[in-house]
Amino acid sequence: MTDKQKKFCNEYLKDFNATRAYKVAYPNCKKDETANAASSRLLRNVKVQDYINNKKEKLKEKMEISQERVLQEMARIAFGDVRKLYNESGGLKNIQDLDDDTAAIVTGIETTEEFDGYGQDREQIGYTKKVKMADKTKALDMLGKYFGMFKEKVEVNQDKPFEVNINIKRN
Repeated sequence: MTDKQKKFCNEYLKDFNATRAYKVAYPNCKKDETANAASSRLLRNVKVQDYINNKKEKLKEKMEISQERVLQEMARIAFGDVRKLYNESGGLKNIQDLDDDTAAIVTGIETTEEFDGYGQDREQIGYTKKVKMADKTKALDMLGKYFGMFKEKVEVNQDKPFEVNINIKRN
């Protein structure tokens, strides 16, 4: 494997943009179309595939990423309960008081301070907290697909030339 191929692989692993990675590894290539075609060929190279797969596997081990762990995190999001974000009096809990399952559904918190008055007469009257949550529907869909719960049935009917009816049914 050449040094340029290794550079391509390492760049490709940053964002999986093969065209960009090719242009970095082979700076003389200026056209996107050329880089796109050449990078596609390069990705089919057995040595390149082996190098990329080996690097991904090492990174997966280093980060302790497993299929079980990914599925567990998707399940946390899919089955997270928004009620656990609040205390008994209806106020938002402090982030450090959330259990791991509840914290997994939170992707961000934005706090805005609210004031009344101007200048030296300005006084804080409260604050607003906005909680952004992970996409529960997407997590459920991904889990359902992983476990084969959704079977799509595709029917293609062609009664007349140049006219096609396609019906997709999810069971």
